[in-house]
Amino acid sequence: QVQLEESGGGLVQPGGSLRLSCAAPATIINIYTMGWYRQAPGKQRELVATITTGGGTNYADSVKGRFTVSRNNAKNTMYLQMNGLKPEDTAVYYCNVLTLVSWGKRDYWGQGTRVTVSS
Repeated sequence: QVQLEESGGGLVQPGGSLRLSCAAPATIINIYTMGWYRQAPGKQRELVATITTGGGTNYADSVKGRFTVSRNNAKNTMYLQMNGLKPEDTAVYYCNVLTLVSWGKRDYWGQGTRVTVSS
């Protein structure tokens, strides 16, 4: 699969902020939904937030009020603004793009970017 371009991860103190970005290559068309997932050590990958082309969003309960997902459709780019970070947010964050194709849907993933929240 085509690898998505992610950036923005790093080490921050509790209460700090980070902004993640995910850029899909221009060759990826017919994007339906973009989303962020995360996976902590020893845990399953979980949904963080999604956003549709029309701007509709969904968030995991654990991040509501702290995280904001947005996108620039012209650039095929998605962002995740993370505020009020907690140690529980420590994980590898993955970008996901779901596209519409003639036979259904095709799924793309990024390589993951590490977010560590620690004092």
